[in-house]
Amino acid sequence: MNPIEQFKEECRQRIAANPHNAEMVKAANDFNVASNSAQYSYNFTWMGRPIIQYPQDMIAMQEIIWRVQPDLIIETGIAHGGSLIYYASILELIGKGKVLGIDIDIRAHNRIEIEKHPMFKRIEMIQGSSVDPEIIGKVGDIAKQYKTVMVSLDSNHTHEHVLKELKGYAPMVTPGSYLVCFDTIVEHLPDDYLPGRPWKQGDNPKTAVKEFLKGNDSFEVDVDIDNKLLISVAPGGYLKKIK
Repeated sequence: MNPIEQFKEECRQRIAANPHNAEMVKAANDFNVASNSAQYSYNFTWMGRPIIQYPQDMIAMQEIIWRVQPDLIIETGIAHGGSLIYYASILELIGKGKVLGIDIDIRAHNRIEIEKHPMFKRIEMIQGSSVDPEIIGKVGDIAKQYKTVMVSLDSNHTHEHVLKELKGYAPMVTPGSYLVCFDTIVEHLPDDYLPGRPWKQGDNPKTAVKEFLKGNDSFEVDVDIDNKLLISVAPGGYLKKIK
């Protein structure tokens, strides 16, 4: 085995062993609970814009984008625009592609900062509810123009909303690409981890993913990503389209 393949095999073995490392799994779970309650993900920026993501998930998304080489990345939930700019910057390095962001309320101060950013050249934004049939239809028409499409769901995290997003955007994902559902971690957090949020245990993205997968055999959870990260806001949320 050549050195490159040997290193890859060693990585595969380490990743496969991670879920059996009780000490590390417990440490990761403890950190997931404590850090979410402390709003840890709100502390990071990408190219000057708040990204509100865990560095571990950012690395996972980078690996997926580089491997899949999507022509279009659809993201629901814009907030400060950091994720849009992050994905656009990777596409810029690849040399192709566009990011389409959807949000029910693109606040004026955020829109200004996003639109003046150098990565905006690869970004388009649509204001409206991500589960509005008219918005889904409009995005679907855009998606048809691209060969390889990836989707990231990161807006309202209630079961009902996410399930509608999963059903609405899943058909746009191309085989071999990914539909990533963020904040499935809510199912593993105390209900009061962030007071005032409508999502909680039993009503969150992970419960929506489980229901979605019961009726859709075109996707499967990429457990290798879960096993690699351990610290993540999207456990069980990295869905690969297999057919």
